[in-house]
Parts: sequence; C-alpha cells; structure tokens
Amino acid sequence: MPTETTSRLNLSYERLNNYCCRLTRPRQVILDVLDKVDRHLNAEQIYKRASEIYPTLGLATVYRNLELLVRIGLVWKFDVGDDKTRYEIAQWSRETHHHHLICKKCNSVIDYSESIDNERDFLREREKNLSRKYNFKIENHCIDFFGLCSKCKNTD
Repeated sequence: MPTETTSRLNLSYERLNNYCCRLTRPRQVILDVLDKVDRHLNAEQIYKRASEIYPTLGLATVYRNLELLVRIGLVWKFDVGDDKTRYEIAQWSRETHHHHLICKKCNSVIDYSESIDNERDFLREREKNLSRKYNFKIENHCIDFFGLCSKCKNTD
C-alpha cells in the first residue's frame, strides 16, 4: 500500500508530466529533498541537501528548477521576511492544507491547520467573489500570520 509521501510524490511527477516537463534527476532530487524535510528550506539549504545525493548538481540548476516547479504549481514558495524565499511541496488534499505562523524575530515557521475547516467556507466564498469581480481564476491561496513565537515572545 503506498504511503502518503509516495502518493504525493507520484502526483507531483504526474503533474510535471502533464506540463510536458521531463522528470529530470535534478527535479526528482529537489522534490525528494522537499518531501523529506520537516521544515521550510531556502534554495541554498535545498542545494546543500540535494548535492549530497547528486554531487554534480549546481546551485543555479536548483534555482532554475525551483522556479519551474513553482510556476507549474508543484512547489509553493513564501517569504518569511529574511530575504530568503522558503519552499515546500504543494499540498493538494484537504488533510494536508495548512497556513503559516511566522516569527518576525527568529524567522521560524510554524504550520497550522487546526481551523482550516472553519475557514474553508469563508475562503471559498471570498475566492468566488474575487474571481468574479476581477475575472481572475484563483488556483490557490496562502495565509501567513506574522508575530513572535513563544521563545522570542518570552525574551522581550
């Protein structure tokens, strides 16, 4: 029986194929690295981990492939305010959809999904209204809250 990780990566590979992009070794390694981490990595961190698996991989290749993966919707990117874009595998199911709490002091990122069910109806209606008003096809959204994590809050 396939695990959620296996099925999520297989879905990513299928989507890549749907966009007429080959599953190259660099793309596979980047997706594998992102799938196996429990935190949000920037491009340099992805490069460091990926080059351990694929030593001939270059940093420019990582940047190019990350931009392609973001453009076709397999990877999401977001800014935590430290001038280093973070990346994560795009989540397609309700069970894995989440938003972020971002600490403005230490730049830590906390995923949360506790209230997603309560937000879902509101967000669907909001997306529908915005789509209609601006004639814009919304494919996804992200909600990030900025503040201080418990560690940084207690050091002030």
